[in-house]
Amino acid sequence: MKQIAVIGLGRFGGSVALTLAKMGYDVLAVDTNEEKVNDIKDSVTYAVQVDAMDEQALKALGIRNFDVVIVAIGQDIQSNILVTVMLKDMGVKKVVAKAVTELHGKVLERVGADNVVFPERDMGVRVAHALVSKNILDQINLSPDYSIVELITPEEFAGQTLERADVRMKHGVTVLAIRRGNEVIISPGAKQVVNSGDILVVVGREDKLKDLEER
Repeated sequence: MKQIAVIGLGRFGGSVALTLAKMGYDVLAVDTNEEKVNDIKDSVTYAVQVDAMDEQALKALGIRNFDVVIVAIGQDIQSNILVTVMLKDMGVKKVVAKAVTELHGKVLERVGADNVVFPERDMGVRVAHALVSKNILDQINLSPDYSIVELITPEEFAGQTLERADVRMKHGVTVLAIRRGNEVIISPGAKQVVNSGDILVVVGREDKLKDLEER
């Protein structure tokens, strides 16, 4: 089982820590704020009040032995960057750092962050798509050009197999899964029938997805 540490228990860090703990991972939650630590301590494996800028304190926690360390410090960009540097210098295998701006993200990449996430930006993109798309329920941006979306089955697909609807060739997207009530059909085959009201999980280029959602 992977051991994951989350440094910074604001809205993003706290949510990540709780979600990972519910998924069954060993989670160490770290923050300088005693109240935030107390709020989460009963829901994660360990929760400690530590100043992440204190290198010796991090070493005492055995932070270098964790499979993944998530730097979720949001308000103090300088601390966010310096903690990322310290973690990589300590030999942490994988450091995931939260960025506030594109420039901040570029700096984190330069100092060695293995993965940089932009929760505020990505949430903004998802909300914007939800506001203007009549069929899109959720969206995950994989890159500037490709996304995974959940969308309500277009009526023209209802009652047809994926092969007959020709989703891949005609529309240029791939159906990864179909959600039908509490049932989830993973990697549906060409003969799978799509029903009205099904939720399709599809991946493709932004322009192809936009064409599909407008049908």
